Amino acid sequence: MNFDWNPISEDVASIKGWLAQWQPCVQNVDFVPARRLFAENVASFGTHMDIVEGRDALEQNQWRSVWPTIDDFAWDFDNMRIGVSPDRLMGMLITTWTSTGYHQDGSRFDRPGRTTVLLSRESLEADWLGAHTHFSLYPGTPGRSFGSREPKS
Repeated sequence: MNFDWNPISEDVASIKGWLAQWQPCVQNVDFVPARRLFAENVASFGTHMDIVEGRDALEQNQWRSVWPTIDDFAWDFDNMRIGVSPDRLMGMLITTWTSTGYHQDGSRFDRPGRTTVLLSRESLEADWLGAHTHFSLYPGTPGRSFGSREPKS
């Protein structure tokens, strides 16, 4: 199957809209609404986990290890690449992000990275759900942040 890397504006807007819903969840350490954006059997890997399957595993092994320890999380909406399957039921985005991390002494550091997200939906009228995520920090970025914020949910 070939992805269309120049999808129609409706699909670009809906995929960016999905990502825009997720961003404040990370910023506010708000796990409950973030969970609603993902398929129950999402499969992922990232900085703090090997391959896991399921929303619970993703939340426990990645999100809860990172979100409370960082600030200023933001996607790069201007430079992302979006691809959509011919039937428009699967989408993929590739983008970078920025955040602020904290050294053990409390000093701040830039914490940039990149991500790939695979989305799917049951029909063209249905909402996108995250089916896969992969996060990685830019080379040379400290792998751990020591911030400590209370989760909203």
